Amino acid sequence: MCKRFFLLSFIIVIATINLSRAQNLPLIPMPAHLVRGTGTFDISPQTTIIIPHGYFSGEADQLNQILIKGLGRRLKVINSRASHSIQLVNDASMTAPEAYGLEITPSKVTISAGSPAGIFHAIETIRQLLPAEIESGKTYKHLSIPALKINDAPAYAWRGMHLDVSRHFFGISYLKKLIDVMALYKMNKLHLHLTDDQGWRIEIKKYPKLTGEGAWRSFDINDSVCMKREKDNPDFKIDGSHIIHRDGKILYGGFYTQQQMKALVAYAASRHIDIIPEIDMPGHMMAAINAYPFLTCNEVNKKNDFSEPICPCNEKTFEFAENIFTEIMAIFPSEYIHIGGDEVERSQWAKSPACKALMEREGIKDLPALQSYFINRMEKFFNSKGRKLIGWDEIIEGGISPTAKIMYWRTWVPDAPVKAVKNGNQVIMAPGEPLYFDNQPDQYSVYKVYHFNPVPKGLTATEAGLIIGGQACTWSETIPSEKRADYMIMPRMTALAENLWTNQPGEYDSYTQRLTLQYKRLDALKVHYRLPDLPGMITENVFTDADTLSVKKPLDAMRIFYTTDNTLPTNSSTELKGALVISKSQTIKLAAFTPNGLRGDIYTLNYKKEKYAEAVTASATKPGLVCSYYKAFFKSSQLITGKPDSTFTSNSITVPESVKAPSFGLQYRGYIDIPADGIYSFYLTCDDGGILKIAGGETVNNDGLHSAIEKNGQVALRKGLQPFALDFIEGGGGFTLKLKYSINGSAPQEIPSSWFKN
Repeated sequence: MCKRFFLLSFIIVIATINLSRAQNLPLIPMPAHLVRGTGTFDISPQTTIIIPHGYFSGEADQLNQILIKGLGRRLKVINSRASHSIQLVNDASMTAPEAYGLEITPSKVTISAGSPAGIFHAIETIRQLLPAEIESGKTYKHLSIPALKINDAPAYAWRGMHLDVSRHFFGISYLKKLIDVMALYKMNKLHLHLTDDQGWRIEIKKYPKLTGEGAWRSFDINDSVCMKREKDNPDFKIDGSHIIHRDGKILYGGFYTQQQMKALVAYAASRHIDIIPEIDMPGHMMAAINAYPFLTCNEVNKKNDFSEPICPCNEKTFEFAENIFTEIMAIFPSEYIHIGGDEVERSQWAKSPACKALMEREGIKDLPALQSYFINRMEKFFNSKGRKLIGWDEIIEGGISPTAKIMYWRTWVPDAPVKAVKNGNQVIMAPGEPLYFDNQPDQYSVYKVYHFNPVPKGLTATEAGLIIGGQACTWSETIPSEKRADYMIMPRMTALAENLWTNQPGEYDSYTQRLTLQYKRLDALKVHYRLPDLPGMITENVFTDADTLSVKKPLDAMRIFYTTDNTLPTNSSTELKGALVISKSQTIKLAAFTPNGLRGDIYTLNYKKEKYAEAVTASATKPGLVCSYYKAFFKSSQLITGKPDSTFTSNSITVPESVKAPSFGLQYRGYIDIPADGIYSFYLTCDDGGILKIAGGETVNNDGLHSAIEKNGQVALRKGLQPFALDFIEGGGGFTLKLKYSINGSAPQEIPSSWFKN
């Protein structure tokens, strides 16, 4: 027992040392096992690539495509031994899918794997070890990579990215760019959301009106939002290449021909990425129904919260669906086909005589079971063609076969993946928080993705094996350009890549150091990534005498520019080179810029000179805050009115477990007992919205219907009781409510419950 304990301790120490040694290597995801060697291997035009007869010629070509950028010529590929070579070895003993070994010495490079995918992943590891400048075509006489030994394999089989090309359209060139970046970080599934109410994006030859009419639309409410935001951020400019003029109308849209998509599928396959097509049904089908009205139960197409679905009680519907998926299967060889199945407005089904008759004939008890009838029938069709069905987690509600794959997204239904697993279904984790990359990123986004646990609570080890991986989803309602898509996806995707491949959440500090080394490569690849947040930015600042603005740059090459006239900062504005003393009330806008012109987020900092708010007196106070609970939907926390459904006392700012309504409002009232005079900063995180008032004035405004984001503000407070009011709303879906504080610039921390009085 003692020897086994010593050996285990030794292994842990070695693993820690290996990770520490790897911190200066630009590798994401971190390999499972890495040992640094001595010296380097120099790749020159005379270096050869050795492949075994009949194996890995495609992977050798991929390696050459990388090296030709840095050397200016291809390396010779041979089947015989040679000195100073890069050898690809077929190792049948490596049975783990996508596993590889990589050994680099000063005299040779050996890549071992039992599959082409493993060889390719090793090549992408080598790519990250090469100078980033080769990505933009800079050539060298030779390329040096460090000596090391790696044994590597992914923790999860499904490492996916999703892109919605329906709400806003993205061209083939951008999809290739996304595939290349995914391959760099060893992601292996690209899920394309090809159809929705706003557009049908794939050519179906049997139904030409799907793209002839369904691929084009007038500007909608989401376009209006983008146009408004474009005034402050050019990334919101709608791509003019997807705008046409037809019959005197301006239309937005586009679609992929079958030939284009087949070529893209082959492009992805050469990089060992499967493209998973999604044709969303029975809901989200307005683009199809407008072209073919017979698809609904009443031949009416309208939209309230969700659009009219296709009718599952009409044989013509199944004929239509099977014809479409037959063509889809001829384009996409993927084992998996995604059918959607989410957010279905079923009320018209209940009014349909055909549905009533079908439900009685088939013994279908309710509308969720009627939807399951449709999904199960489509799954049988998929299976008959050798394919497997994936659906969003709503498809389990009316009962589903254990052979379907479930993609979990509804964070407010935490038991959905558990129910699916216990039904025997494999599950892909894609919860809206934190894996919806269309949610506005903030300073915590990368951290939350990195630390996301794909395995839900309540599963046994055997059941956990049915969690086959995870996926980030990027919905494009307000992502109208390629630059905006890059910004929303990167660098969050790198955190997800390491989470799903390496799955060592304790290595976050190592990851952030390695991420910093990745930015130069992303620059060379022309990825319009989100720059790291500037630390310590307070939106609403107060001071009694003077304040100082200073910024610690997260990247050395950054330069900070600012304005004081409410105009947007550019790299021609005044540069913040040191500390800026502020002695009067004013607004400062500032942003970071990289040498290649990439701009970070714009921070609007309001500075207000004010006196300390005097404490108030109150007799016979009791612990806690009075909380009023309203079971209703509110668009704004300022609109909470009426009689509360219940009132209780709370010792903390959190949503109590007793709050069960899907939409609600909360009002906290009382006092906060301030322990000492000072400038207090408050950090309010809300999903959806909230407004914090302290000492009678608005301290933090984080209102609106949005995902979980943090906003902050300051107030100058005297010691003693200060009036406290917080209004919070949840519009539907998962909720988050957190409040922290700091004093005079200290680190944010939880507010002690003893501070709250009423």
